[in-house]
Amino acid sequence: MSDSSPARTEAVVLEVWCELQCPDCRTALDDVRALRARYGDRLDVRLRHFPLEKHRHAFAAAQAAEEALEQGKGWPYVEAVLGRVAELDRQGEPFLVEVARELGLDAEEFDTALIDGRHILIVDADQAEGKAIGVTGTPTYVIGGERLDGGKSQEGLRERIEEIADRLLAGQRA
Repeated sequence: MSDSSPARTEAVVLEVWCELQCPDCRTALDDVRALRARYGDRLDVRLRHFPLEKHRHAFAAAQAAEEALEQGKGWPYVEAVLGRVAELDRQGEPFLVEVARELGLDAEEFDTALIDGRHILIVDADQAEGKAIGVTGTPTYVIGGERLDGGKSQEGLRERIEEIADRLLAGQRA
C-alpha cells in the first residue's frame, strides 16, 4: 500500500512489512513518522501486509487498510488502527468499520468490502512475497535490498534505515 503517486521514481523506497494488530508495529509507527518527516517526498514509504496467524483480526485489518487506500485515506486509517490495537483485539471487524466512519470514509462500503473480500488477493500477494524474501515477523523493513527485522527489537533500526537512505540518495545525486 502506497499513498504516493507513480511519478516518484527518484524517491528511495522503504517497504514496511506490517500487521495492524501487532503491538510492535504500533511502536514502529513513531519511527515511520520520523522518517517521513526527515525525508519527505524523497522517501516512498510503502506498507506491505504480513498478517500473522496469532492475531485473528489481522487479515481483515489488512483488507480494511486496502479499502481505506481505495477511498483515499490509507495511511490515516493505518495509523488510527495501529493506535488502538487493543480495541481491534477486543472488537474485531466492527471496530474496523467504526474507524472508517470516524475518518469520514464510506463505512457501508467498508463493511461490504470485508464481506466480499475484494482486497484478499492484494493481502495474499503481499504475504506470499514477504515469505519469499524471508519475512517471518512484523515489523520488517526492506530498503535498498536490505531486510531489517524489527520484530525482535526496534533498537537502532531507524538509524540504520537513515544510513541506507542517505547512501542511496547520495548515489542518486552522483
